[in-house]
Amino acid sequence: MTDTSFALADALVDRLRRAGVTEVVIAPGSRNAPLAMALWAAAQAGVFRLHTRIDERTAGFLALGLTKSGARAAVLTTSGTAVANLHPAVLEAVHAGVGLVVVSADRPARLRGTGANQTTDQVGLFGAFVPTHDLTSVADLAAVPAAWDSVVHLNLQLDAPLVPPAPVAPDEWAAIPVETQPIRQVRRENPLTPGPRTVVVAGDDAGPPARQLAEAAGWPLLAEPSSGARTGDNALRTYRLLLATDLGERIERVVVFGRPTLSRPVTRLLERAGVEVLVVPGPGVWPVRPDGSTVVDGASWAGDEPDDPAWLAAWRTADRELGRRIDRLLAEQPALTPYDVAAATHAALPAGGLLVVGASSPIRDLDIMVRPPAVGTRRKVVANRGLAGIDGTISTAIGAALGRPDGTRNLALMGDLTFLHDQTALVLGPDEPRPDLTIVVPNDDGGAIFSMLEQGAPEHAASFERLFGTPHGHDLAGLCAAARIPHLRVTSRPELDQALASPNGGIEVVEAVVSREGRRELDLRIRSLAADVPTGA
Repeated sequence: MTDTSFALADALVDRLRRAGVTEVVIAPGSRNAPLAMALWAAAQAGVFRLHTRIDERTAGFLALGLTKSGARAAVLTTSGTAVANLHPAVLEAVHAGVGLVVVSADRPARLRGTGANQTTDQVGLFGAFVPTHDLTSVADLAAVPAAWDSVVHLNLQLDAPLVPPAPVAPDEWAAIPVETQPIRQVRRENPLTPGPRTVVVAGDDAGPPARQLAEAAGWPLLAEPSSGARTGDNALRTYRLLLATDLGERIERVVVFGRPTLSRPVTRLLERAGVEVLVVPGPGVWPVRPDGSTVVDGASWAGDEPDDPAWLAAWRTADRELGRRIDRLLAEQPALTPYDVAAATHAALPAGGLLVVGASSPIRDLDIMVRPPAVGTRRKVVANRGLAGIDGTISTAIGAALGRPDGTRNLALMGDLTFLHDQTALVLGPDEPRPDLTIVVPNDDGGAIFSMLEQGAPEHAASFERLFGTPHGHDLAGLCAAARIPHLRVTSRPELDQALASPNGGIEVVEAVVSREGRRELDLRIRSLAADVPTGA
């Protein structure tokens, strides 16, 4: 039997709160009105914190950011194309292994296939990785599995009437206790012994176990910025470049945590014949790579003492020397570079701070510029590396900042195309929660990363700008003014350092003007610096 829309709405609120959801993002609509009004009443009672967005794609990435920084979020849309606009955020959540609750309102099943307005087949809209629970009754909702540690899609068929005869009283939710069950993980450790020359690779969301193993065994740690493991003395700044040296050739075993995505040298290392690869799988739906890897539940050090100290010492020495060479080369450049912007942004991140990094060049620039900080400083670096798209990055940053209220400072680093791709994230209503967030945008008027790839080679110059460089010529200050977001434009490292040293509070944008001209050549010069670095061979 089909329950009323209001009964379903009340049951949804109860189910969300019992699942530990604390943040709810709503995009307005008619069909989802019963759900929205019930959630509003619960928010008034302090059950949830409510966020409203007019763009469903922005709403999805806001919920993703909230969840990535430790909160538990649900996103609600009306029917039709509204649900489809969540697809990018849902795909990112699936592949990154981020738990996200998607709630969509739908017409009753009898209207499907009849040409009814805003009616399509929403069941299975997100593909095989996200099963849809198509619900018509409170009993249907109660039967949905309780474990919501991955993406769950609740599609509620709502029939008229859609607005209750009287407003829902907020106080009806105030006295109901929240009943959540902690998620328990049991991991069997795989003890590793001395012998092969080993490195530890930490991909996105690898977490502290990667660092702990590297330190216990005395092995070099090749950790991406968003790994959650790039701290301490074993973490290397310039590992991507050092893999092209004799040190990289001498590697015999790799222990992989998380999912590495940034570096072609790391990918080539994992696929190299004769290298033993042990993989501790991370979250998400990605298969273990490469074929032939040994999958382990965990990895621990079985030796009484760290492995060969000369192996780690050689990597550390080479890393320090190559880092100095890179810094000297960049200091000689006549104008501000994207590498400078990445370094300055991370330097402005205090202990306990949050940094959200966009895809493409910024996270790679950060990877090569950042010296690993000390263990325990709790600097959190977040990036959407599940599918590594540029969409929704501002929304993710706003969500991550709102989901981490006890942090010391919130920063975001993203390219100009990434910034433009998510402009609607800056359209916030007057009652919406706003974090303190400084968004740093190295603006080179286009897509710099392509200039460093195959399509940026001189022989493709005729088509490059139109197809890959994609200059836009837009005035970021004007866009920020339209959204009433403070904006500051800088053109030098001293100006950038000063801007980052004095945040004004709220959401603000610091635009760092850089150039794409010569970017490919500068990248090649940086890579060449590793050619004769002493490796202790």
